[in-house]
Amino acid sequence: MRVEIWSDIACPWCYVGKARFEKALAAFPHRDAVEVVHRSFELDPTRAKGDSGAVIPMLAQKYGMTEDQARAAERNLGENAASEGLDYLTEGRDHGNTFDMHRLLHLAKEHGRQDELIGLLYRANFAEERSVFTDADEHLVSLAVEAGLDADEARAVLADPDRYADDVRADEREAAELGANGVPFFVLDRAYGVSGAQPAEVFTQALEQAWGNRSPLQVIDGGAGAEACGPDGCAVPQN
Repeated sequence: MRVEIWSDIACPWCYVGKARFEKALAAFPHRDAVEVVHRSFELDPTRAKGDSGAVIPMLAQKYGMTEDQARAAERNLGENAASEGLDYLTEGRDHGNTFDMHRLLHLAKEHGRQDELIGLLYRANFAEERSVFTDADEHLVSLAVEAGLDADEARAVLADPDRYADDVRADEREAAELGANGVPFFVLDRAYGVSGAQPAEVFTQALEQAWGNRSPLQVIDGGAGAEACGPDGCAVPQN
């Protein structure tokens, strides 16, 4: 069974939702048969690279609240993160363009290190003092290396804005086609969707339902067995 997760590194509920999903997956009896793929979704795809700013003023402006209310919202998110065993800085974080991070995640996918890299990107953005948006390239390279990728290959991707750009945009188009207008968005076997950072119990229910409702393989043989190859060899045509 395949689970696809559309998310953005700038999304705090994606950070929390990943932990809740993983809690459910760890307890799922068929977890070894579940493939998890992370898909790209930018919350602000028009944001220019290098344009970064403090989170609190951005939240206040975006949601029409005071900065004190924005700080309270961040503290609430911090409490939710802590309940999942996650560190979360409620003061001093910044935000910016995440396109290069998504491109690196496609590189990591090719090497089977996608889950490791996205976890490190979340940690760096939400739990560490150093910004992933300022002096970004070398910081991203160091995270890629920590995830098990080659430093020179990561630098080459970051130096070429076209590398994996089409893959990121394809993920985003697919999210729109599936009706995902926010993240996190979880799709199980292209049959079930879970929107938002739901409690682990909801993910457990979704995994069980998707697993139980998988369609059995229907074999079509035209009423008679056709020639085929197997462990004992291949059928030999008879005159």
